[in-house]
Amino acid sequence: MAGARRRLARPVYVVDGSRTPFIKARSGPGPFRAADLAVAAGRPLLARQPFEPTAFDEVVLGNTIAHPEEANIARVCALRLGCGNAMPAFTVHRNCASGMQAIDSAAMNIAGGRHDLVLAGGVDAMSHAPVIVGEAMTTWLAHWQAAKTLQQRLRLIGRFRPKHLIPVIALLKGLTDPVTGLSMGQTAEEVAHRFQIGRRAMDEFAARSHLRVADAQQHGRLDEVTPIYDRQGRVFDRDDGVRPDSTPEVLARLRPFFDKDFGKVTAGNSSQITDGAAWLILASEDAVKRHDLATMGRIGEINWAALDPAQMGLGPVHAATPILRQHRWTLRHIDYWEINEAFAGQVLACIEAWKDAAYCREQLGRKTAVGELDVERLNVDGGAIALGHPVGASGARIVLHLLHVLKRNRGKRGIAAICIGGGQGGATLVETE
Repeated sequence: MAGARRRLARPVYVVDGSRTPFIKARSGPGPFRAADLAVAAGRPLLARQPFEPTAFDEVVLGNTIAHPEEANIARVCALRLGCGNAMPAFTVHRNCASGMQAIDSAAMNIAGGRHDLVLAGGVDAMSHAPVIVGEAMTTWLAHWQAAKTLQQRLRLIGRFRPKHLIPVIALLKGLTDPVTGLSMGQTAEEVAHRFQIGRRAMDEFAARSHLRVADAQQHGRLDEVTPIYDRQGRVFDRDDGVRPDSTPEVLARLRPFFDKDFGKVTAGNSSQITDGAAWLILASEDAVKRHDLATMGRIGEINWAALDPAQMGLGPVHAATPILRQHRWTLRHIDYWEINEAFAGQVLACIEAWKDAAYCREQLGRKTAVGELDVERLNVDGGAIALGHPVGASGARIVLHLLHVLKRNRGKRGIAAICIGGGQGGATLVETE
């Protein structure tokens, strides 16, 4: 098992953070492009700080669906947020963990002494994913542009075929692994089958996610959400894909989506296609003292791991286990967990993998099973099945929310982990003491 563990040379603190409501993709593009979302989340966050936006050393933003008008979206957002012309900014892409990669990049620069204050986060407007033409149409258009005479263009018209107009859905392409040819949902079927996760268990997990988010919304436990407004003055003040009426019985009516004959993964027990953004402010100890900043906690360690792309849903297990081993901790030494809910079956498979002695021995290099994760300390306010999974933002969201959970419940340490399309996993240890 290869991996890349980041132990920080000097403390890196999380000062503050915010995110937009996650807006479910419905019919057509949503009301906000990615840069609009990131700016909407960032403005109130920066407005409440005791320093100017120009005080940052750098801006780092995770993003997976790059719009042609938002090239290097981190720089676009830095300028729109008033960070100034002299502010360096760069965009990172690690599929589902792009937002967590932004935190890692920022933390490493702070830990290494290069920077003291960095704005880091993630964003995606998945409803704005482009619809593109295929290679045949691209070639035809290139020849059309190169044609010099009317006769050449008339010949090209004769070669045109209706199939040239068949669109390519970029989002579907992006959610399919190019090496294995499996969609992300098919990989969820793979790991669910490996650990014999039943349909009922998946639907129960999905329903619980919706109920937990609904309860958190009702009782004000999603403090990091900031309302946003579109150009028509409509307010979006909460994650709008949440279904408080979800039950296993209701979800059981849905047909399998990725394997229609024998599958168990449905739209109801999968994460939603969603638009959203999240930011965190990371600071060195010097910056905390200089600006007299309160802190939410600190980044303890970040680890990346890789595995078979067909088993990508088990990435959290591979990424988090080395952190536990490094500190000689069991799963119960971690007060709270956030594991991104790409699919219910995928999260449940992670729980089973840690319990499986053979898997831990063969895949993790351990002599015994890691142990059993307490589900009452996992995603206590629900997760992406109810909230949605804007791919570039989710890694930042789970780190930010975990810090809120630790603070609210007086926890000392937590791990946020995420599976990554292409066969990777990421895990971030956060501590409050």
